[in-house]
Amino acid sequence: MRYFVAVAEELHFGRAATRLHISQPPLSRAIKRLEAEVGALLFVRSSVGVTLTPVGAVLLEEARALLGRADRLRARVSAAAGAAGLTVGVLGDSGDAGASRLAAAYRRRHPGIEIRVRDTDLTDPTCGLRAGEVDVALTRAPFDETALTVRELRTDPVGVILRGDDPLAGRDRLRLADLADRRWFQFPRGTDPIWQAYWNGGEPREGPMVRVVQECLQAVLWNGTVGLAPLGHELPAWLPAQLVAVPLTDMPPSRVVAAWNEGDDNPLIRSFVDIATTAYRR
Repeated sequence: MRYFVAVAEELHFGRAATRLHISQPPLSRAIKRLEAEVGALLFVRSSVGVTLTPVGAVLLEEARALLGRADRLRARVSAAAGAAGLTVGVLGDSGDAGASRLAAAYRRRHPGIEIRVRDTDLTDPTCGLRAGEVDVALTRAPFDETALTVRELRTDPVGVILRGDDPLAGRDRLRLADLADRRWFQFPRGTDPIWQAYWNGGEPREGPMVRVVQECLQAVLWNGTVGLAPLGHELPAWLPAQLVAVPLTDMPPSRVVAAWNEGDDNPLIRSFVDIATTAYRR
């Protein structure tokens, strides 16, 4: 059902496979098995993508409800067995002081709850939420929010990361137009296009592919590539000495958010988000 919902929401097998962190062939086989079990086609396939059939549209509505019930059932059974827990997805820049305050406050509020943290790379801004790998994500917007609930926790200004010997490194501030002729780092094919467009300053760019923060920094160090980064209070601590961050005056701020699946009424998630709202705005 999770595989089916991913394809139905993406309307593209390649993007759905990327979202689920699996290769495309087993995904295609799983959908064919599901169609055989249902006894009807769920998708109309073409060279440009897929569309839902009427049967597929009915199944999508039921599948979302079924998965929601399954998630709630899992949480209730775990709690009854004394093994209640929460899996939290965290994007690559996990050294945020807000996260440390959140962890301390959540431990005080729920001392018996086991928190499992899944640190994810920059190719999935939902941190495995859509694939059912986490219960709630601490991440950055913007990204495709379909079937998700998103709450803003904080906003950070955005700047460009440059090598110290770059001609632009000594400026107090820059505009995106100052970087028009530069190479930027890219995320792999299949990455959420809204997320990719934001970190490319809203325009198509050319440059090396990266997946994690350290690859971004090395691309700047070795190749003079430029890329954007949030300028939170903690940023200078993780920047190598050879790099500098220069604020951009015409970039919308980066939003730190909590995200979870729409309709998931797990009380542990609600409490987590409420505590996060306070922790990140202190």
